[in-house]
Amino acid sequence: MPDKKDLRIIFLGNPEFARYHLEKILDAGYHVVAVISAPDRPAGRGMKLLATPVTAYAREKSIPCLQPTNLKSEGFLKELKSYNADLQVVIAFRMLPVAVWDMPPLGTYNLHASLLPQYRGAAPINWAIINGEQETGVSTFKLLHEIDTGNLLIQKKCPILPEDNAGSLHDKLMHLGAEAILETLDMLATGTVKETPQINSLHLKSAPKLFTENTAIDWTKSGKQIIDLVRGLSPYPVAHSSFDGKKSLVYQASYEVAEHTHPVGTFISDGKKYLKVAVTDGYVTLEQIKLQGKKLMPTAALLNGYDISHLQLESE
Repeated sequence: MPDKKDLRIIFLGNPEFARYHLEKILDAGYHVVAVISAPDRPAGRGMKLLATPVTAYAREKSIPCLQPTNLKSEGFLKELKSYNADLQVVIAFRMLPVAVWDMPPLGTYNLHASLLPQYRGAAPINWAIINGEQETGVSTFKLLHEIDTGNLLIQKKCPILPEDNAGSLHDKLMHLGAEAILETLDMLATGTVKETPQINSLHLKSAPKLFTENTAIDWTKSGKQIIDLVRGLSPYPVAHSSFDGKKSLVYQASYEVAEHTHPVGTFISDGKKYLKVAVTDGYVTLEQIKLQGKKLMPTAALLNGYDISHLQLESE
């Protein structure tokens, strides 16, 4: 079994969540022989090519970075094989073909931001909050063909607090994930790996991709369900609703339970400090919103310079 410094690792990932783990793996003294990340893409007004955080960090550390457009191409697979990796670590990348994940002799290992088998899929952090969970965590597992189904190695739990949103929970799980991935690598380096099969049940919750359809606010739901949706989608991709026929984004809100006679979806405001929406069991107070064509701002600031007397909620 190779020593920590001799263990040849290929790291696959794209966003900041993955970059942080790459940094911690290198800080721990592991040898990352190459990185695989998405190709640079044009972004911004100037449409300049923008590298993923993982690619940018790899370049900073002078680590070879592969950016294939086709993970099945013979040229890429040949180059990948030339690094003679002992194992691969994949975090927030994309689905891998068998030819890639089955290549290294010790296997390919993934970090997933949930307590598997719960919340398999692309957006586990968001859906845990949206569904009102009070606890989530991270899992490391060995890749198999079916997504997020491989044998578990390490799991670590994390409470979801009432004030958490997707952004704050992302950061908590990012730090917790670093602990989990380093423990996993230590086990691999010392030959003490213990794999545990995932146990499926009839009550598994999934974490599908987020689209316009499943990020819209349904004002007929309870105040808590609406707030959990807002929290689970902030600061990205953000819950939305149609105000005066225009898509508007709700970044932060709160709710109060109350009996009332207002029709669901009615706006209630003093015109200066607060803007509320009547829901089935009370009121949702909009605290930070972005009306189409306007900047993101606290609602009180919006009310100071915007006439909301005509504002109407419309069905999506």
